[in-house]
Amino acid sequence: MTILKYFRWAKYLLLLPLLSCHIQSSTPIPPAGMVYVPAGSTTKGFFMDIAPVTVAEFDSFVKASNYVTDAHQFGNAGVFNIEKGGWEMIDGANYLYPLGKDKPQAEKNHPVTQVSWRDAVAYTRWAKKRLPTYQEWKWAAMNGQEDWDKIYPWGDDLTEGGSYKANVWQGVFPHYSKVEDDFQYTSPVGYYGKTPLGLTDVGGNVWQWCQDWATLQVDTLSPNAEKLQYGGSFLCDKNICHGYKIGNTAHSTPETSLCHVGFRCVRDIGN
Repeated sequence: MTILKYFRWAKYLLLLPLLSCHIQSSTPIPPAGMVYVPAGSTTKGFFMDIAPVTVAEFDSFVKASNYVTDAHQFGNAGVFNIEKGGWEMIDGANYLYPLGKDKPQAEKNHPVTQVSWRDAVAYTRWAKKRLPTYQEWKWAAMNGQEDWDKIYPWGDDLTEGGSYKANVWQGVFPHYSKVEDDFQYTSPVGYYGKTPLGLTDVGGNVWQWCQDWATLQVDTLSPNAEKLQYGGSFLCDKNICHGYKIGNTAHSTPETSLCHVGFRCVRDIGN
């Protein structure tokens, strides 16, 4: 090899580390506890929490910021009475005691519940994140794949190998529950495994707040204006409320706190 050719090759060899760095950085690295959700035809790429915010995480926020939840301010919250098969307003119910003060305290590794949309937004601001939009939620549930044609984020069946893939209602709602998935109420986050994208609790366990209003062109000052929720919960019987099916939603007013509603956060890339 002539000296001239050697220097030409050396020039390209020096560029290899730069090319390698460019290739490695083409996929954004998510912050701890989050996954990267790639861009789609109608959605920009973003980071999403692997799991819903837990009781322990929300409690840390409350203690650090002296935040007072809507349930604490109102002095009560909505609880579904399994024995009676209906909803009740229970005095003293809050994120630490989601079923009421006379029931067991919330488990630290379970998704936080009895948090209103306003409570969720307060947490996201403290965490320097935000709530996902409905489109972001649906896209993440589809594992960031335009051709995802399955019923659920994990596939077409609620069970695999005799084991449940989500915490939902088994039996006939609201008359009886067989609790075949091991939990009558909430379950620990991640108990049923991850989706192909790496998320947990995308279907079942708790409904999760979205940014969006439930109705377009809604009067946001109306006391009846409601915010969307995504993902379904432990109260979802597919014959009545197939909430854990991809695309299905529920909705409540922003100040409402319920025993089957929580949230998770997203973060824009670059923030």
